[in-house]
Amino acid sequence: MNQEASFSHQSMTETDTNLHAANDTAGSLSGIRLLGPLDAEQLSLIEKQCRWVTAKAGEEILNKECTNRDIFFVVEGMVSIKNYSLSGREVAFATVDEGGYFGELSAIDGKPRSANVIAVGACRLAAMAPEAFRALLEKQPIISLSVLQKMAAVVRDCDERIMDLATLSAYQRVYSQLIKMAREDPVRPDSWLIYPLPTQAQIAAEASTTRETVARVLSQLAQSEIAQRKSKTLYIREIEKLRTLCERIAPAPAEH
Repeated sequence: MNQEASFSHQSMTETDTNLHAANDTAGSLSGIRLLGPLDAEQLSLIEKQCRWVTAKAGEEILNKECTNRDIFFVVEGMVSIKNYSLSGREVAFATVDEGGYFGELSAIDGKPRSANVIAVGACRLAAMAPEAFRALLEKQPIISLSVLQKMAAVVRDCDERIMDLATLSAYQRVYSQLIKMAREDPVRPDSWLIYPLPTQAQIAAEASTTRETVARVLSQLAQSEIAQRKSKTLYIREIEKLRTLCERIAPAPAEH
């Protein structure tokens, strides 16, 4: 099959993706962090086992209904891993940037995808068949350990999310998410900032709430002079007050 040509209808059905064959038939995986322990010869063999594809910004790479079980290495670009509630609310799980990978769960156990993957910008990806990936894990214990460490981190993150959903109101989850994103202001002492500030929809997805709730929280923080938005930056002037709001036992206003 000529990889320089666009996928045929048959191959699209087989992969259940909207991806396009990359312009060239091979590429380098030298920037993939998981494969860092491999020497040049081993890496070259892995590269030859991959199918090189591209995705446009906003394009769906994988969804929960697809039958594809490949693991994907992000050679260029970034992807967002997300899910949707029965009402259609978006829940963001993670982003995977250049040098990362996704799809390892289905590649390992052969079961359906656990989430949807969307290209944040133009992406270049290397797809590896599940059989080849499992063989790699068997031959390279150091890579297997790295995959296990990533899975452990995901489990811990899920535990934290479950605790937040069980103990925090929607407002408090937004406060918590803002605190997680905040970094010390390099110019103004005792001040924090978020730059670039994600959209209200993106914050809502991370906090498992609605865009309207995020808008109300930002408005409330501005009125209280705890935080102030200027263009693409949110300046947090009173981070201790924000932490107090997050930890407050009394429930925040109900979400609508």
